[in-house]
Amino acid sequence: MASPAAGGVVIVGSGLIGRSWAMLFASGGFKVKLYDIEQQQITNALENIRKEMKLMEQSGALKGSLSAQQQLALISGCGNLAEAVEGAMHIQECVPENLELKKKIFTHLDSIVDDSVILSSSTSCLLPSKLFGGLAHVKQCIVAHPVNPPYYVPLVELVPHPETAPTTMDRTHALMRKIGQSPVRVLKEIDGFVLNRLQYAIISEAWRLVEEGIVSPNDLDLVMSDGLGMRYAFIGPLETMHLNAEGMVSYCDRYSEGMKHVLKSFGSVPEFSGATVEKVNQDICMKVPDDPVHLAARRQWRDDCLMRLAKLKRQVQPQ
Repeated sequence: MASPAAGGVVIVGSGLIGRSWAMLFASGGFKVKLYDIEQQQITNALENIRKEMKLMEQSGALKGSLSAQQQLALISGCGNLAEAVEGAMHIQECVPENLELKKKIFTHLDSIVDDSVILSSSTSCLLPSKLFGGLAHVKQCIVAHPVNPPYYVPLVELVPHPETAPTTMDRTHALMRKIGQSPVRVLKEIDGFVLNRLQYAIISEAWRLVEEGIVSPNDLDLVMSDGLGMRYAFIGPLETMHLNAEGMVSYCDRYSEGMKHVLKSFGSVPEFSGATVEKVNQDICMKVPDDPVHLAARRQWRDDCLMRLAKLKRQVQPQ
């Protein structure tokens, strides 16, 4: 068996995101300790990881150069946080999205870690200044926000506290690259980070278009899945601009007035309530009923599609 990478990783919280991180770090050859407050939750998480890894190995979707058995041997559970963090080089917090709960975890970690370990949160929306303010080890703190499901969607947003040391950002960036993720540096904190700001901008205009009777909910989704989304799976909006003219300067010269004209017609922030919710829900539920069985099946189909897309993206990377 290949020797594990130097330094261990601790995952705090054994839910979906915590389990995904555990599998990703193990795929990179890192020893992983999975911590949770209840032993039964750890046991259940380890069994879930075992099943997932075996299935992914059978389907050819397992990441890394190690076998599922070798990766599983790198992951262990631990019910004592002080014991778990001993000798760790990276701690990834994955508890529920509650500011007070997360602050409690980081205050505890702050009192038991050394000056070299990185303290990282998986939060999708809580600002680093709120999470890490007042900690003695604030220079070692960073947000590393994954995208669900993290095993198939490689993006990780790295968001620093104003006092985060540059070396913390650099080390976390290198670590994410090593485990096959695609880290981006968010240079300063902002509500929603980058991914959710873009996502909410799309959702907002999508909602307005449906609310104003411009397009049906299902056709709106088709505009993204069979239109914009096909391009955006491979290149972003800025490179799209660059390629849709003779370069970026050409695009801005040619289309800026038209873009500004359309953008000025955008409405106010929707309420996401009332009759529009009922209409959107009715249309979407005709396609995917909102009972647990249908939702789970559709999520599984989505994840299978993302797995295949991830494989394709690896194959078609430009040289």
